[in-house]
Amino acid sequence: MKKHNFGAGPSILPQVVIDQAALALKNFNNMDLSILEISHRNKNFIAVLEKAQNLALELAGLKDKGYYALFLQGGASTQFLMAPYNFLPIGGTAGYIDTGTWSSAAIKEAKKLGNVNVLASSKENAYKNIPKNVAIPEGLSYVHVTSNNTIYGTQFKEFPKVNCPLLVDTSSDMFSHVVDYSQFDLIYAGAQKNIGASGTTLVLVKQDALGKSGRDIPSMMDYQLQIAKDSLYNTPSVFSIYVSMLNLEWLQNDMGGLKGIEKVNFAKADLLYNELDTNKNFVPYVDKADRSIMNVTFNLADESLKERFDKLCSEAGIWALSGHRSVGGYRASLYNALPLESVQVLVDVMKAL
Repeated sequence: MKKHNFGAGPSILPQVVIDQAALALKNFNNMDLSILEISHRNKNFIAVLEKAQNLALELAGLKDKGYYALFLQGGASTQFLMAPYNFLPIGGTAGYIDTGTWSSAAIKEAKKLGNVNVLASSKENAYKNIPKNVAIPEGLSYVHVTSNNTIYGTQFKEFPKVNCPLLVDTSSDMFSHVVDYSQFDLIYAGAQKNIGASGTTLVLVKQDALGKSGRDIPSMMDYQLQIAKDSLYNTPSVFSIYVSMLNLEWLQNDMGGLKGIEKVNFAKADLLYNELDTNKNFVPYVDKADRSIMNVTFNLADESLKERFDKLCSEAGIWALSGHRSVGGYRASLYNALPLESVQVLVDVMKAL
């Protein structure tokens, strides 16, 4: 039976990417070696890294604009600390907008290094909305936002206007739709949603914004050192970077870049939200104005329907629809590689409930 993978991450990948990656596991570039066992300094892998970096910058519209693409380790969670190490001077204050679990985690890490001003939070509303008209005070070292909230299912539609560096964790909606990435000085995302396989983290950083924190930064946390070493300060996640390269290539060449994938993703989200808004058996979780196109969260209107709904989903091949353990309910993640067909299968099951 065909599986319809709505998992929040590690997420679905295009079949062509999986097929190419599988071949490389046995024989990469006709080297008679697996990509898992070649040196990260081998010219064949260096070509992969450079291509992945170029594709990331091109898709983001940041080529030749002073940004550098890094592929690092530790997931977005490591960036929660790496960002303030590089952007928060001793005695400075960072501004954060709290919109969910991951922004709260970023705030916790930043507080270990300095002053944090939580500019706004939707916690009191159970993170069902994105704060609006947030006042940005003068004198902040930077402002940090989480563009899409994987657990609760909200998404920024517009970002705050700031007079300092703007940093964004875009792990769960990176490259899902057209965004002006040049408004950010730092963009980071764990790869396991729309970029590739888990094990690497894409970081796009504006180089002239670095070197101003005045801190003695640990080597692994130093963006400038990582740039100088071209993501090779330590052994990188070779296979994850290779899968990222394949996936970004698919996005650029097969899907028509961000404009092309945006049309597909909007169609998927519209199809599912339209059903949620008209089917009396389901209740959307978040405010309509702030709905994510990547992570659609909802509950049953009557919990007595749960057993039947879960059974119908299983029979239809629907996979990983459960909500995050911290909030319950259901969550349909509509990442780039999920076909419209899978969303239609889910909608058909909802109609049949």
